[in-house]
Amino acid sequence: MDSAGSSGLTSILQRLKARLSQQEDFQKALASHMVQVSTQVQDLRSCSPGTNPHGPSASSPVPPTSTPARSQEIKLAPPDRYSGEPGLCKPFLTDCSIHYEHSPHAFVSDRARIAFMISHLAGRARVWAMAEWARDSPLCSSLIAFQEALKNTFDPVSTGRDKARELTVIRQGGDSVCDYAIRFRTLAAESGWNSVALYDVFMKGLAPRIQEQLVPLDLPQNLDSLIALAIRTENRLHDLVTRRSSGSSGGGSSRRAESTERRNPRRFSADPHPSVAADSGEEPMQVGRTRLSAEERQRRLQEGRCFYCGELGHPVFSCPVKRAATVSQISAMDGRTRSLTSVMVTHHGSSTALVALIDSGADVSLMDWKLAVGLGLKPRPLDRPIQARGLHGRGLFNITHVSEPLTLSIGNHTEITSFHLFEGSSRKLVLGFPWLCEHNPRVDWTTGKIQEWGPGCDGHRSSRSAGKQTIINPVPVCPAPGPEAPDLSSIPSCYHHLSEVFNKSRALSLPPHRPYDCTIDLVPGSTIPKGRLYSISAAERQALNKYIDESLAAGLIRPSSSAAGAGFFFVGKKDGSLRPCIDYSALNNITVKNRYPLPLMSSVFDQLQQAKVFTKLDLRNAYHLVRIREGDEWKTGFNTPRGHYEYLVMPFGLTNAPAVFQAMINDVLRDFLDHFVYVYLDDILIYSPDLDSHVSHVSAVLQRLLDNHLYVKAEKSEFHVSTVTFLGFVVSAGAVKMDPAKVSAVRDWPTPDSRKKLQQFLGFANFYRRFIRGFSSIAAPLHALTSPREQYRWTPAAETAFRTLKGLFTSAPLLTMPDPHRQFIVEVDASNDGLGAVLSQRSELDGKVHPCAFLSRRLSQAERNYDIGNRELLAVKVALEEWRHWLEGAEHPFIVWTDHRNLEYIRTAKRLNARQARWRLFFDRFSFSLSYRPGSRNVKPDALSRQFDPAPVAKEPEPILPLTCVVGAVSWQIESEVMQANSGVQIPSGCPRNRLFVPPTLRSRVIHWAHTSLLSCHPGVRRTMHAISRRFWWPRMEPEVREYVAACSVCARNKSSTSRRMGLLQPLPVPSRPWADISMDFVTGLPVSRGHTTVLTVVDRFSKMVRFIALPRLPSAKGTAEIVMNQIVRYHGFPKDIVSDRGPQFVSRFWKEFCRLIGATVSLTSGYHPESNGQTERLNQQLETGLRCLVSPLHGAGT
Repeated sequence: MDSAGSSGLTSILQRLKARLSQQEDFQKALASHMVQVSTQVQDLRSCSPGTNPHGPSASSPVPPTSTPARSQEIKLAPPDRYSGEPGLCKPFLTDCSIHYEHSPHAFVSDRARIAFMISHLAGRARVWAMAEWARDSPLCSSLIAFQEALKNTFDPVSTGRDKARELTVIRQGGDSVCDYAIRFRTLAAESGWNSVALYDVFMKGLAPRIQEQLVPLDLPQNLDSLIALAIRTENRLHDLVTRRSSGSSGGGSSRRAESTERRNPRRFSADPHPSVAADSGEEPMQVGRTRLSAEERQRRLQEGRCFYCGELGHPVFSCPVKRAATVSQISAMDGRTRSLTSVMVTHHGSSTALVALIDSGADVSLMDWKLAVGLGLKPRPLDRPIQARGLHGRGLFNITHVSEPLTLSIGNHTEITSFHLFEGSSRKLVLGFPWLCEHNPRVDWTTGKIQEWGPGCDGHRSSRSAGKQTIINPVPVCPAPGPEAPDLSSIPSCYHHLSEVFNKSRALSLPPHRPYDCTIDLVPGSTIPKGRLYSISAAERQALNKYIDESLAAGLIRPSSSAAGAGFFFVGKKDGSLRPCIDYSALNNITVKNRYPLPLMSSVFDQLQQAKVFTKLDLRNAYHLVRIREGDEWKTGFNTPRGHYEYLVMPFGLTNAPAVFQAMINDVLRDFLDHFVYVYLDDILIYSPDLDSHVSHVSAVLQRLLDNHLYVKAEKSEFHVSTVTFLGFVVSAGAVKMDPAKVSAVRDWPTPDSRKKLQQFLGFANFYRRFIRGFSSIAAPLHALTSPREQYRWTPAAETAFRTLKGLFTSAPLLTMPDPHRQFIVEVDASNDGLGAVLSQRSELDGKVHPCAFLSRRLSQAERNYDIGNRELLAVKVALEEWRHWLEGAEHPFIVWTDHRNLEYIRTAKRLNARQARWRLFFDRFSFSLSYRPGSRNVKPDALSRQFDPAPVAKEPEPILPLTCVVGAVSWQIESEVMQANSGVQIPSGCPRNRLFVPPTLRSRVIHWAHTSLLSCHPGVRRTMHAISRRFWWPRMEPEVREYVAACSVCARNKSSTSRRMGLLQPLPVPSRPWADISMDFVTGLPVSRGHTTVLTVVDRFSKMVRFIALPRLPSAKGTAEIVMNQIVRYHGFPKDIVSDRGPQFVSRFWKEFCRLIGATVSLTSGYHPESNGQTERLNQQLETGLRCLVSPLHGAGT
């Protein structure tokens, strides 16, 4: 190799060596930094009490990054084995991620990291992972995929919304403030709330004894300082109790101090918010432990030892041994200290002796899975699993199913209830805290027996003798009938044993709390709404007192002191009674919307094809059968003149009410859906292939409804029918058809009995002509009847065309099936006597709007008295009610088109009358926008609404002037001649009333009279026709008049051409009222007549009325102003604009000042464009022509 090549290679090696040295220095610096960070992390862990020893929880594991060299790696303790417990998955993944970061050389690939993770799994988690590894699953090649699969399998993801919900109900309970703050901060980190919102929630969750101490203090402004102050306050209280205990003698004070110290949370929680402890002053006693003697307590107090475990370094309320107690340890207590009741489970004739545990610490009633399977019970899945937690706060198991309802009998007490299913406990049956709250029994805790039931259990008593066993029968046992027996006359006898499901009085009672309670979550940062207080009449006050008293007695409402207050008012019913109504529109605007979907009828078309027998059920008082979530009742507060109240049940008018009820009814009937049941809100359709199976299906549904405190309205239900109308469809054996009622508005369109009615129908038809081939030829007989020249006479051809068009309107391809996945368009209109609406959708094939349904109905007598705004709003309401099953569950917000612009603001208006407010509450159930559409484009609903307009009645002409002002009747000689000629002649049938038929011999004389009389002055064809048609008639009158006028020699000599000149059109502004815009001009040089030689022509440009004012000479500007004041302003008021030419009178300063004083503007025409004042110029021509024609016979033909 030559010297040049050798030197170049040496240079390259030196540069590489320098770069390697820089990289090594960078790695050393990075390693040093990582050591410092790790040290700080360890220091933070050691300083933070109660933190997880495995590191903080992370939402997702940290991917491996660049790490220091092997010599700088930190030796970490191996992760704890993870066996699949919910809640411990994220700490385990975080622990593994820390090992990956600090030992990069040991984990060079994702597969190595996954192998390390699997080696630290145990139990069911290890079984799952080994199975994935053995089959070489793709999960074992990607660390991120494996971590996600592990979390999805063993740790159900809780969303930030769930954490926020838990945060709103978390309480300190028996925990220390430090423990409560740790739980609070953990939830707050995942909720996404800001510090301002967290401040109030933390303060609300503190124990009452801490809040009482903080009230008189000057509270800090930030959350961290508030937590620190609360901890110091609790420590001060603890020291005070300790001093009082040490300063007193005897066991009494020691026991009181011990009961104050020893506080622990409930045994386990099976609530969707498991970390919430009960906020009560008393805590459950410690079980399985002996009481400390006075000497031992004094010794531990003096030495600073824990009263629970006896160790140094911590007080009793933060004892780790006490917090580590588990449910299994508590369950191992002596049976004599627990409320254990003998239970006999009977099913299909076989009995099994068990022991039921009455446990006030259980948030639900529980049954062991194996027991449910052994009894042959059918479990139903829950919409959302419930996680049970123990004293340590960790998850024990997930509850995913609930049993079918059973009849539970304890002595002479009988009820129907369900149990949540669980596994992994020695107790087979647990009656939880909700069961105790519902029945409020008095229990002898020494024997575990129930001595007395609460006052609300009278309806559950049976006539059997009281016993000491609890009996559970899967065979349904109906409760005792209520005070009012239901009417079963319309119910088949095979369902009479389920009569209580039709009981009206039971539907008015307060339902129990269930997982389906209506939640009212408000938008963060929103202001609590408060409505107005409506004034009420004496009759309304009486109705108010009755409603409030009945609702309070039924437990549906209660007195309230909340900050929310909606307006309460009444609206009238058709029968004259009053309906209570509450305006929750402001609350709905700030409520987080529940997007639970409403079902589609098309989803069960296939199952309905096989059905032959149908039953339709309508639930009674449906929304009041759902409770408001505990803690949300205050948001339903409403103001009345009698006081402030709030609902305990779901009221009508809440925006989420349909979604909440649909979720509940779906869960209640979930195992029946898509098999033999379809349910849409409170409407239930049951379908079966034969009658025997149908009876079984209906019985199962009725029993399920009764078990869940849902009741049926017998008077609106249909049983065992072969054809049923349901949600806009007609369902029959093997067929599902569109309800003919939805096109009845067009199908039953009455035959037009007048030309106006026919024009309305054709206006409606013209909008759909593009969808009908050969529309013009089909509608030709109808169009022929619209001509005013022909007599209106309905012909067989017109009837055929009319029926053909109606059939085409109500069939495909014009009429389409509604598709909930596309946007709906609702067009509405109202007339004086009816209303109409069209439901349409834009087709994906041609992009045009096709109708889906038509609506038209006559207004009632009361509705006719509505003003136009309320009638238009009524049309919107009726249309939404008619097509509710399509519009309420539509995927996209729909559009409502109306030709009444004021309706655009109905949803934001501040002040509404009672009727409008009630309708607006109904509108809140839908997602739509109101848009204005001019009446010229809103023809379709307009034609439907005018079907009911009465036929026009011909009225006799009435004189304008009273008879006292009539001096005499004006008559013409020609009229007498015509009447004399008609004597004895048969008048044609087409002759209008109040007109004289002119025989052919007199027609030319009539035309000559109308055209050449002194009052007409040789007018044109139109005016001549008008003069004749006022008193005379004959067939084909206009051609003869036109021929006569064209041959008139006087008109030919004296009339100038009126053809338009070429040029630009410069129109004047359109006038707004009569005599506001006038134009004027002078006609001069006329022969002297009674001393007058000049005529002032004044034209009203609005009404075309003209004034000809005779003058002796051409006046000056001052004279012109006087004439205007005396002849124009005196009779017609001040004008706003005066158009004139540029004569000396109109350009003078006097004239301009005069116009300014009367508030009129001066508009002058240009010198070479007199057509700007065309109306006046044209009337001047007509005046001159008329005068010339009048004087022409006097001066000879050549004049």
